[in-house]
This record gives sequence, structure tokens and C-alpha cells, in this order.
Amino acid sequence: MTDDSEDPNDGAGYHVEAAPEDVADAVLLPGNPERVDKVTALWDGHEEVAHHREYRTATGTYDGAPISVTSTGIGSPSAAIAVEELARVGVDTFIRVGSCGAIQPEMDVGDLVITTGAVRQEGTSDEYVREDYPAAADGEVVSALVAAAERLGHDYHTGVTMSADSFYAGQGRPGFEGFEAAGSDELVAELREANVKNIEMEASAILTIANVYGLRAGAVCSVYANRVTGEFRTEGESRAAETASLAVKLLARMDEVKREAGADRWHAGLSL
Repeated sequence: MTDDSEDPNDGAGYHVEAAPEDVADAVLLPGNPERVDKVTALWDGHEEVAHHREYRTATGTYDGAPISVTSTGIGSPSAAIAVEELARVGVDTFIRVGSCGAIQPEMDVGDLVITTGAVRQEGTSDEYVREDYPAAADGEVVSALVAAAERLGHDYHTGVTMSADSFYAGQGRPGFEGFEAAGSDELVAELREANVKNIEMEASAILTIANVYGLRAGAVCSVYANRVTGEFRTEGESRAAETASLAVKLLARMDEVKREAGADRWHAGLSL
């Protein structure tokens, strides 16, 4: 849908332009608008409901479960806008679906990384909370993503992600004409020593903002590059989308089980 309102607080969303009737309770968040087609190709069916700037939204079903996808563009500022405006129209579960660089040598291109928490090396979440506030993935979302990856037979890793504000200097890459930011030559090694698994640009803001608002969020990314081995291929994109889509189905089942058991949280003692 479209809306000509200039009020950022209106019900339709100033940037995303999605209304409550346009989206499901759970939304996948890829960065690239072109990735929306690759996500929805895995679903039973879908309809594009909004497209404004970098925010492209489609809604459909996956194995019968209602599901939506909204592209966020690159970086935490635009991802935060998506979370804000989707939360305002009733979304309660967010799963980032993206690509990343691995920084542990045993991780292969094409593997998945399921984020359990994130290093907040981006400035957007600092606008919401103090710097020592954790960026933690929701336990139910992590469990659903792991269960989905297991059922689909995809190779995956779980652990801490680092989210940066810069693709080049902020991730220890040389800039224009070989420019190197202070400390960039040591960045990847320091993160690797701290057992950080991967680097990307949106997860920590999504997790932090969702936690602030009492919403569920997680992230699953395909490894496109291993910064230790130097290997690079655009591989595994559909695996991340498939894993996240199945996770939404499993989360819907978790919610049913919680209601039946009268439980506030799903846990391993409750069957799926």
C-alpha cells in the first residue's frame, strides 16, 4: 500500500508503508530488496504489499504459517527504521536473513551462522540504550533456527556476531587508496581470539531494539567469505532464507504449545 502522509508516527509507516493488515506477526529482514524474491520463492504463495525506498515487503505463507519479509537496505540505521515501523503495526518477531564474513578458520563458505548475541560496533543501538546493554537474540528464535537448520540438513554454527557500521574501515578492510583505520589491522584477530564467529552490519541493532520493546528477534546469515582463509563465494543465500522461513513455522508451533501448556516461554521440556 502507499500513503502520502508526512507524519512519521502515522499508522501506515513513514518509510516502510505497511499497515497492520499487510503483514504477519513474524517478519524476515534481508538487506537487499532483490533478496525478497529469493525468499518468497520458497513459500506456498505471496503478495507484494509495499515498496518504498529500500523497504520492500511481501506477505504469504510458508507450510501454512503466515509470514512476511521486509528488506532493510544496508546497515543498522535503516534496519532500525524497519523494526520500529513494523513493530508499530503489530509485528512481534523479527529474523534477520543476510550474508556475513566468517572469522573462524573452520567455517566454510555456504555455512550458516545463527546469532546468539552480538557485539554492538554500530552506533544506532547507542541511540536507544547505554553501551553496556547486551544485544541478545531471543532464546525461542535461536532454538527455532537451530531446529530448522537441523531438519533441513544445513551446516551451521551458533555464537556471537559483530555488527559494524562500515563495510570497509569498520570491518578491518582497506579503504580508498589503501587507507587503514586505526586498529583495523588487529580487529579481525582480536574478534577471532574472543570467539566471535562472524561480521555483518545489522544484527546487533535489530536484537537490541527488539529487546527494548519486549519483542522476539534473531539472525541467520550465510557465510559469503572467510576472512581467515581468504575464500569468497556468494553461496548459501537460499539456505538462510529457507532456515528462517521454517523457523517461523516452528515458532508458530511453539506458541501453540505454550498456550496449550499455559506456559509463558517455550522450553526444551515442551514438545514440538
